[in-house]
Amino acid sequence: MELLFRQDAYLKSCDATVVAVDETGIRLDRTVFYPMGGGQPGDFGRLTLSDGGVIGIVDTVKGAHHEDVVHVPQPGSPALAPGMKLRAEIDWERRHRLMRMHTCLHLLSAVIKGDVTGGQVSDGKGRLDFNLPDQGLDKDLITREINRLIQEDHAVRQRWITDEELAAQPELVRTMSVKPPMGSGKVRLLEIDGVDLQPCGGTHVMRTGEIGPIEVTKIENKGKMNRRVNLALVGAAQ
Repeated sequence: MELLFRQDAYLKSCDATVVAVDETGIRLDRTVFYPMGGGQPGDFGRLTLSDGGVIGIVDTVKGAHHEDVVHVPQPGSPALAPGMKLRAEIDWERRHRLMRMHTCLHLLSAVIKGDVTGGQVSDGKGRLDFNLPDQGLDKDLITREINRLIQEDHAVRQRWITDEELAAQPELVRTMSVKPPMGSGKVRLLEIDGVDLQPCGGTHVMRTGEIGPIEVTKIENKGKMNRRVNLALVGAAQ
């Protein structure tokens, strides 16, 4: 399967052919749909058939192997068969909010110096958990620092290294709960120019200025050493 979202996170649609259909969902020869993984939810959207019929996609998940993406159709959708041609289109507004928040969480991990023990990208909001024993966190200070990095409009780009190169640089991996996307021989690094560099297979905006203003909404103690920092895009529905 050709994973077009890896080449260009801004692609909203593509023409595709049905490869397989089973009880788990629909597999295509190529897709713009990102499957749930690395703390980022799977895309929603629709498949438009050549006869004009539309199948709503209510989730996208990973299949049995690294390149396998399964599009989960809305219950009661018409049956598809291998070989059928269609157009796959994501819910772009939702995806873009997820991209903005995912990049923002990378800024958060750069502002707070500590091992990341968990996290979640959500629509308009997100969180990271940090291993920070005996350390207080200032909600207003973190908000100001992230917004400063956003306003500085740093470039965001991807680059690739081999599995072996990543193994030789363990300091690049700061997320303890999510294993870097390894196994295909190379690993994608997400670089925020002058700010952050770490493995990530998710979708991101091209510049930090695209994130827009954010606020730290809550900081929680989730155990003796675990601190949870919750963020939201300003103006996003909670």
